[in-house]
Amino acid sequence: MSSPAETGKIRKGNGKRQRGNRTGFTTGINAAAAATAATLGLIEGSVPEQVECVLPNTQRVAFHIIEGSVDGMHAHAVSIKDAGDDPDATNGAHLTADVRRIPGGNGIQLKGGAGVGIVTKLGLGLEVGGPAINPVPRRNIIENVQAAGAPILEAGDGLEVTISVPGGDEMAKKTLNARLGILGGISILGTTGIVRPYSTAAFRASVVQAVQVAANQGQKSVVFTTGGRTEKCAMRVFNKLDESCFVQMGDFVRAAFQSALKHEMEHIIVGAMVGKLTKIAQGLPVTHAWREEVDRGLIAEAAIEVGAPAELVEEIRAAETARFAAEKLDQMGLTVAFHRALAQRALRTLRAIYPGPHRLTILACDFAGKPIVTLEEEALG
Repeated sequence: MSSPAETGKIRKGNGKRQRGNRTGFTTGINAAAAATAATLGLIEGSVPEQVECVLPNTQRVAFHIIEGSVDGMHAHAVSIKDAGDDPDATNGAHLTADVRRIPGGNGIQLKGGAGVGIVTKLGLGLEVGGPAINPVPRRNIIENVQAAGAPILEAGDGLEVTISVPGGDEMAKKTLNARLGILGGISILGTTGIVRPYSTAAFRASVVQAVQVAANQGQKSVVFTTGGRTEKCAMRVFNKLDESCFVQMGDFVRAAFQSALKHEMEHIIVGAMVGKLTKIAQGLPVTHAWREEVDRGLIAEAAIEVGAPAELVEEIRAAETARFAAEKLDQMGLTVAFHRALAQRALRTLRAIYPGPHRLTILACDFAGKPIVTLEEEALG
């Protein structure tokens, strides 16, 4: 997702992730809270300062409401998103609902306003040209409004609910929305209503969506990279591919590959630097620093294979990072050979874990985002 966001690095401490554990709420349930409050305002004549909503996971939670106002057939309310301890691009966003009573209207009409992205590509499960309000939060908003607005609906009138997010266009620049074809604002997301610290479920979901979009564009190749520098590197190397083929998978190797296999991608390319490349070679489904340490034994084996002296190999086994080995071996002129050895291990691991008719390619990049070596599967023999 929270909005799909590239989060900052999490430093390790004592082998375990050091972070807060306070949960937060999604844009979807905050939108539902604002819409519910505004609907109650139409019925009661004033917008409540607190409103209880049912989350998609069926929990009931009370939300604080600000800027409530009622003007005849129109009511306005805002719920401020608290993402808890999650590093979320939409934390503090003002999820705003404007609800209008439509005499003789037909049920509940949900619309997107300023700051909510517009869908411009197929493959997201949303109508092209419509607002980026995902199916689960869409249903949740409507169900909460339906419950709160029963007297209006039973009287034969309808409700028009418009969700907007002031500043949402700027927030969206910190997300992957533009790559997915969602322009002009953030997505309204949330499958449970709860944001868990560093769960980055939203980012994982954006990876899956990006592959889906590429498939719907008729692409048969997908390029998974671990971040911005590796993506730029891959774009230089595979410059004949359409932009939709490039997907920043971050740490989510398994989610990326499962999605690629589901959509029958014929060529899967992976771009990574030495640390993530090593973790991919280890077969980790998620390569984040706090999940599991880098396998220094694997790095040492690759160093031995390319002719590193025994004393350096022992230093590599004792080092904290894969970068140490890369920099030491670079001084010996072994950069290409070393990265090729790691790429071979990564390729064999990925082939074993994710079998299928697809072709695999590994691109190893340096720390400046420049290509070091590209290993095609055929080259393994």
